[in-house]
Amino acid sequence: MTSRTAVITGGNTGLGYASASALLASKESPPWHVVLASRNEQRARDAVTRLTEIAGTSGRVEAMALDLASLESIRAFAGELTDSVRTGALPPLRGLVANAGVQSGTTPSVTADGFESTFGVNHLGHFLLVDLLRADLEPPARIVVVSSGTHDPAQKARVPAPAWNDPAELARGELGPAAANDGPFATGQRRYSTSKLANIYFTYALARRLPDGVTANAFDPGLMPGTGLVREAVAPLRFINSHVFPRMIPLLRRVFHPNVHTVEESGAALARLLTDPALAGTTGKYFESRGEIRSSEESYDEARSEELWRASEALTAQPDVAPRALAA
Repeated sequence: MTSRTAVITGGNTGLGYASASALLASKESPPWHVVLASRNEQRARDAVTRLTEIAGTSGRVEAMALDLASLESIRAFAGELTDSVRTGALPPLRGLVANAGVQSGTTPSVTADGFESTFGVNHLGHFLLVDLLRADLEPPARIVVVSSGTHDPAQKARVPAPAWNDPAELARGELGPAAANDGPFATGQRRYSTSKLANIYFTYALARRLPDGVTANAFDPGLMPGTGLVREAVAPLRFINSHVFPRMIPLLRRVFHPNVHTVEESGAALARLLTDPALAGTTGKYFESRGEIRSSEESYDEARSEELWRASEALTAQPDVAPRALAA
């Protein structure tokens, strides 16, 4: 074997780009052929140009169009990738990183299929993508789902804790009772933390379904000032995140939370979950940066994770969710 394929959603920027860079710079054998799955074609092409210089003569990188807010786009991407792998146009699929995500602001929005965007992109989009590709993952292979410490109230992340609800209700933007008194900004943040809890439920249910030699783990990259995750937030918060916080990382680690990192640090930690030989048999676990830790107590509700799996299959097979119930 001369190479192996890793797919990274949202790989053209932020954490996805940093993890792609770390994979390509590792000079491992066999080298990686990285596929950046991105909805922004121009940014993806620019990222390919930059990453090609990092890869040198060993690894390779290319971009493919993927919009996680569209089930049609996800199916088209998966079909094209599968054909390329099965015909030998791409090396065997050995890595899949479900990284891309959105965090809504005060104005709710829906996907092309009528799902509330945060739940639709962060969970349902990745659920369908992984479900379509998992049969083509050739052992040894690894799946990493990017979650967040915001899913765990015990971490006191200063973000409203998840407000779990029936999955079909979450797809309509209807949070559980804990969100009853939220204003627009808190609702947007709580939708994000709830989607990150869904990511962990999904990871644990997925790990129970994978064959020997294929693993699935969840990853919390920590707070990464300067990334584009808050691009939907109000202008002052975007400015602080882009221009103030990146200069304060050592201070933020002391006064806010130790799990604060540069995007390069978190990208390298994410890439490690695909490459470290010591993790070859590790599956169904949760990692905070480079350490394995327990996720929230709520996240180990197996009945809930199985309910989410079944509902996600139904929602992505025949979407019938309308945006009628969305409220700011």
